[in-house]
Formats: sequence, C-alpha cells, structure tokens
Amino acid sequence: METVLRVFVIYLFVMVGLRVLGKREFGQLSPLELVSLLMIPEIVSQALVGEDFSVVNALVGVATLLILVFATSVVTQRFSSLESFVLGSPTVVVHHGQFVEQAMNRMRITPDEVFSEMRKSGLETLAQVKWAVLEPDGKISIVPEEPLRRNVNARGTEKDLQT
Repeated sequence: METVLRVFVIYLFVMVGLRVLGKREFGQLSPLELVSLLMIPEIVSQALVGEDFSVVNALVGVATLLILVFATSVVTQRFSSLESFVLGSPTVVVHHGQFVEQAMNRMRITPDEVFSEMRKSGLETLAQVKWAVLEPDGKISIVPEEPLRRNVNARGTEKDLQT
C-alpha cells in the first residue's frame, strides 16, 4: 500500500507542477501524457537497478499510475471545471489584429511565435488575424479575418461586404 500512496502523491505533485509551468512547456504532449511518460521509468527503475528487487512493487506502481491516469480522464470528462484545471483552456493572444498583451505575457508567448504560425496559415499581416488562440496542447491556432467581397447592387455601384 505504501507504493500506491507514493505513486499517488508523486502523480499529483507532478501534474500540478506542470500545470503551473504553463501550456507552452508541454509542446505536443498533453499534461497527462507527460506525467505518465515521466513517471513510468522512475517507478520501474527501482526494480531494474536493484535498489528494490521486487518486480511486483514496480508493477504495482505502474498499475497505480495507469489507474490514476484513467481515473483522471474519466473525472475530467465528466466535470468541465476539473477539465480546464487539469488540461488547461484555450487563451486568446490576438483579437482582431491586436495582440492581447496581458495574455501573451501570462502565457510567455512572443510576437515572433504568433508571426510564425501566421506564416504557416498563409497570412502576412497581423490585421489579417481575427484570433490567434494558444490551445491547451501548446499549439497556436490562427483564425483569419473574413475577406471583403465586392458586391454590385442593382444600381451598378460596388459595396464592400463581409463574407
């Protein structure tokens, strides 16, 4: 039972610590994936290195970790307030062509990172960005402004319309 308690405490500590670090530190991994990847080798290493010769103890540790990951996914799926705490929520860093400085500073996003994602989306200027959103997985999503259409009315004059 001591192994289960140790894994549980370490799991919570690592998960909360990673949430405090912020989304950009995760890259492509979700917080749960990262916690799992960090902890499994640590749990098993004691049995492999010889400090604890009990393979059963390592298996109990890994099983506890997998059960915690499963339980966390079930709980976050059922309770949206916990989902945003564990997985994070999207953060708008550009709104209608303007940087949201407070959000960018809080998430440690540089304008160059936003411009890089804009170029990947085929956009050249910040004015073309309706929203740039830092997703919980650390990626930046770009939503372009809707292009202006030219519309000719019954009198033959043109008007600009939003599509």
